Amino acid sequence: MPKPPLEVSCPCCEALLKVDPATGAVLTYKEKERPRPIEDLKTAVNRLKQEEVERNEKFQRSMEAERNKKDILNKRFDELFKQAKEDPDMEPRRKEIDWD
Repeated sequence: MPKPPLEVSCPCCEALLKVDPATGAVLTYKEKERPRPIEDLKTAVNRLKQEEVERNEKFQRSMEAERNKKDILNKRFDELFKQAKEDPDMEPRRKEIDWD
């Protein structure tokens, strides 16, 4: 008496396989239905345009931060230099590597 085919789900692609237990051959193969990635073309285009606007805004903020970076670093240096002049006895900060 022949055994009925085994139904196996592929762990990788989640396809449904029917396998003959006697021979081990795949009798049928049915892929799992996947949702369409784009339901509406207009919605997809609008989403891409919105993402482009967001990327441009982030880029502009990044460019502005880089422009101001030099000024901020100069102000920090001037402040620390002023503190060092006011208190010449202040010991420089020791780095962890110097503690050995």
